[in-house]
Amino acid sequence: MASSSTVSGGVRRGTRTSRGVSRVRRQLPSSPWLFAAPGLLITGAFILYPFVSTVVNSFTDRRTLIPGTFVGLANFRELLHDDMFWIGLRNSALYVVGVVPALVLLPLLLALLVQKNIPGITFFRSAFYTPVVASIVVVGLIWVWLLDERGLVNSLLETVGIGRVGFLSDQWLLLVSAMAVTVWKGLGYYMIIYLAALANVPRELHEAASVDGAGAVRRFLTVTVPAVRSTMVLVGALSSVAAFKVFSEVYLMAGPDGGPAGEDTTLVMLVQRTGTGLTGRVGYASALSVVVFVVTVALMLLVLRADRKEDA
Repeated sequence: MASSSTVSGGVRRGTRTSRGVSRVRRQLPSSPWLFAAPGLLITGAFILYPFVSTVVNSFTDRRTLIPGTFVGLANFRELLHDDMFWIGLRNSALYVVGVVPALVLLPLLLALLVQKNIPGITFFRSAFYTPVVASIVVVGLIWVWLLDERGLVNSLLETVGIGRVGFLSDQWLLLVSAMAVTVWKGLGYYMIIYLAALANVPRELHEAASVDGAGAVRRFLTVTVPAVRSTMVLVGALSSVAAFKVFSEVYLMAGPDGGPAGEDTTLVMLVQRTGTGLTGRVGYASALSVVVFVVTVALMLLVLRADRKEDA
């Protein structure tokens, strides 16, 4: 009797287990979507919907308090005759040309400098990375105080007999000063990326090059650069997009008007200036945003295409 009850109990437990497994199997197809639902909702609400809304608004004459009507390509045709658009496009393009080469090369040299495990090197790694975690507003204000007409830099220049320089009043010096802030703040971030890439470079390659009589510069060009070339492409793509969409540095140093006569305005600053306020031209600002998006995608495709040609 005991054995028969044990067998029947085992059968019942086995039946319950099989039913539970079948129930779980029936639920599995929908379970991944339940886990992904929060992320999908956030992405849809804060990325996809604003993107689609911007594209739709670019074909309307919508304003801040007025829904607007469909105007077709009128906003894009107006761009071609807007002097401020060409000024913003020029400054954004110059920003890419001035910032990207520095952010591709200087962090690599900095990573080589702090790569070695010597006493105290952790302090220098932390010091170089500190600007990355600092608020861009704080960083911008500090540099404004340094480069102001009565700032520390001009005081030192006047002390040595050079005289005061209009870092924040001259059109081109202001743009170059903003570029310097961008490079200074981004060095530590890209340095970390290069440190991860350099850790995967075999030491045997450097040792073999040293045996062949290669110096430090030759080892850098023939061993280090080829080994981290894919990382350099990644840094070039990331820094190109960030440089073309620059806003905070120029806004803080040039002011909301974009410097003298607005000559230092970038495209993103023009979007902010045009589309905000009670009378903001949301439709025209959306057209500007679409242009910024297209250009940034084109920049990334150019970098990737150049990398593929190099591989070929």
